[in-house]
Amino acid sequence: MANKRRKYRLAMLDDVTLREVFHFRVSTLGAISVLTLTLVALIVLLSVLIVYTPIRNVLPGYSESIRQQLIVESARIDSMQTSLTIQRQYLDVIKQLTAGGIQSDSVQSLDSLERVERARILEQHNAATDAFIAQYEEREHERLLLFENSTNRNVRQLYRPVRGAIMQPARPDLHEYGTVIRTAKNENVLAVARGTVVSTARMADNTYSVVLQSGAYTVIYGHVAKVLKTQGTAVEAGEAVAMMDGEHDLVFELWEAGKFVNFQEVIVW
Repeated sequence: MANKRRKYRLAMLDDVTLREVFHFRVSTLGAISVLTLTLVALIVLLSVLIVYTPIRNVLPGYSESIRQQLIVESARIDSMQTSLTIQRQYLDVIKQLTAGGIQSDSVQSLDSLERVERARILEQHNAATDAFIAQYEEREHERLLLFENSTNRNVRQLYRPVRGAIMQPARPDLHEYGTVIRTAKNENVLAVARGTVVSTARMADNTYSVVLQSGAYTVIYGHVAKVLKTQGTAVEAGEAVAMMDGEHDLVFELWEAGKFVNFQEVIVW
């Protein structure tokens, strides 16, 4: 016995005469098909609206790309404004030049203006570096003051040349007069006494040596990374004359009237 499809009859009546205006029959399968097609049409319409209209900006994920695009465009606008400002200033100079307001030798090109600005920035950097070095020297001068050794009253008051650990003492019997001292990075090398920097020289390993003359004392600082005082500069006791880089060890020698002196006997370590 064949299954009969169930059909529904929908009719519209006139309110006054109650006569049937029209009617139509709908099966279950037909209703499902109509609903399916309606849903598909709605999905297609929403997809088109999201892809081709600004409505997509409301969805998560699209707003981030817009923000990045706005940042890029803002940076581009700032760059264009800077370029336009430079070009406008240059054109103003050209107008004044053609009008006879200024002389031609006082006009600078864009490249020369850029070089002047770069030199000004470097000059500010150098001034900041000098200020830092002066402040660092003053702080180290206050911290590294050493008192006279009370166990030997014939010993002069000398500053410790640097803070660090002695890795290898001097061996005069083997003609090795330098004491190897390991230091930290950016450690200051100090003048052991008041004197004058008589020599600065570059060594084979791209480090420097500094020779300080203080009365009968001759002080040699070897393998320093940076020289802070030029030749002929007078320095006070405890003043920084050089700086270490932490990669090379300081080689320190102390001489008095041409004779080797073991600095550990005259300097409190």
